[in-house]
Amino acid sequence: MDITDCGMERQIWDPLRKKSVALTPEEEVRQWIISVLHEQSGVPYHAMMSETFFKYGKKSFRADLIVWDRALAPAVVVECKRPEVALDSEVLSQALRYDLALEVRWIIITNGNSTAVFYRDKGAYTRTDRLPLYSEIRMR
Repeated sequence: MDITDCGMERQIWDPLRKKSVALTPEEEVRQWIISVLHEQSGVPYHAMMSETFFKYGKKSFRADLIVWDRALAPAVVVECKRPEVALDSEVLSQALRYDLALEVRWIIITNGNSTAVFYRDKGAYTRTDRLPLYSEIRMR
């Protein structure tokens, strides 16, 4: 990770937004999962988008990270929390609310210390012990 000091604020380079952003604890987790998805799952940077805004009805949401499939449909939503935030049912519920609008196949919640991955199978989510590979994500 490329971390720099800009005056009083530490910053980190976001390869998705192609700019330096404030290095908050949540941003550090987001940049970590971006690098893991890129390096271990083979997700190209151009298939990911951070800080994505979308609407469901009249309600606006912001997903920390979305991975798109080859049809440019959302396939994975990632919810990032600060390291001290527990990955409890409230965090999962937040990601599931995003899924109402996005209809993704994978949900990932992470605080950098723990990561939980859920895969939609026959309309229901099942927890899995691994991150999806891009070859799985990009298929529709």
